[in-house]
Amino acid sequence: MIRAERLQRTCVPAVDEVLGVPLKVLDDGFVRVVDYMGSDESVVQAARVSYGEGTKKVSEDRGLIRYLLRHQHTTPFEMCEIKLHVRVPMDCWRQWIRHRMSSVNEYSTRYSVAIDAMQKTSPDAWRRQSADNKQGSSGSLDPAPGKRLTEREAEVHRLCREAYEERLKAGVAREQARKDLPLSTYTEAYWKTDLHNLLRFLHLRMAPNAQQEIRSYARLIGHEIVRRWCPLTWEAFLDYRVGGLALSRLEAEIIARIARGEPKAAEGLAEQAGWAKGKKNRERAEFDEKLKTLGLKAPWT
Repeated sequence: MIRAERLQRTCVPAVDEVLGVPLKVLDDGFVRVVDYMGSDESVVQAARVSYGEGTKKVSEDRGLIRYLLRHQHTTPFEMCEIKLHVRVPMDCWRQWIRHRMSSVNEYSTRYSVAIDAMQKTSPDAWRRQSADNKQGSSGSLDPAPGKRLTEREAEVHRLCREAYEERLKAGVAREQARKDLPLSTYTEAYWKTDLHNLLRFLHLRMAPNAQQEIRSYARLIGHEIVRRWCPLTWEAFLDYRVGGLALSRLEAEIIARIARGEPKAAEGLAEQAGWAKGKKNRERAEFDEKLKTLGLKAPWT
């Protein structure tokens, strides 16, 4: 005899409010929820099934979710899935698609005419190349030279689009006509992923050193969609992943020496690790930032 109750599909009213609604990003991009499966309750249910009878001691869903995330028990979070429809510039999409644990179907410019929209940059939004991060930016250009760059951008966009449409009218195949379209051209895709891998995506792409454009998408997905969909998981994610600090064995030992009032011993450990004074070292610089967060002063400064 079958001893299982009939199940109802999980519905989250807060997500249903934005289901199918395009949430604007950048000048002409958007993200919208197409469908979703599961919720915080699904995470808890999966965890308790795998734990068996022992989970009867766990009485609070929030506490269990926080335990799972804190100890990196990832499988229960894979029980939740979400499908998004996104409109995003191609240069941003190149970074997005590097996150491979998902199912993707992208708009094809071999089959269809390219979307007639390109991301534009306002005169005050041109960013300077970072001096200490080869792939990042830092600060902005003055609006005066930025105005000229924006004007030139508009010229490039117009010329590329005109050349593209001219080729199509001449009968050139779409797959070849598209080759000079700029990376600012918008593309669209359906992107389906589970909650575990979505949180990995958000952790990397919401970070301050992520490119500003993809950070805008990540922040919207996190704050406007995941927060509605799985609020307990989102809270734990902010606490342990976004706002938490990870310490290496060396860092923990140095902090222990500082806490015991042994700055010379702490400095000695740093020197043994190759963190010599006056010498540029990225690992030491990152640790300095952690010490600042903890209200501690590095002995070598």
